[in-house]
Amino acid sequence: MSTTKPAGVEATIRGCQTADVEPIVIDAADLESTAPGHLRDLKSGLAERGYQPATVSAEACFSEDCTLATQEEADRLRGIVRAASFLGASRVELRIDAIADPERVEPALSALTERATREGVDLIRLGDAHSAA
Repeated sequence: MSTTKPAGVEATIRGCQTADVEPIVIDAADLESTAPGHLRDLKSGLAERGYQPATVSAEACFSEDCTLATQEEADRLRGIVRAASFLGASRVELRIDAIADPERVEPALSALTERATREGVDLIRLGDAHSAA
């Protein structure tokens, strides 16, 4: 166990240089797949063109008052978080269109936020709707 205190972000930034890459936002709906093989090819293709995914944006809808539908949507969103991490994006912006049952959905969203944190991704919730449209 080390007794030295980690230098943190500031020490790392001091040694940084700018890179000749363009940060981009990827719309999750444009991802053909979140399978590792596809993501690996996509990441390589983007790098060849000088792009670095900074953010993955996604839409979520929890308008059905159904546990199974809530779980399916949460599973899909976990795949997007995993894809963002794999691609090197530091953020997932999640626009939530509708929530039929906030008491059922909030635990799923909290778990998704925890998963994103473990994956090294910030989950940003945009436009939370607290009732079905």
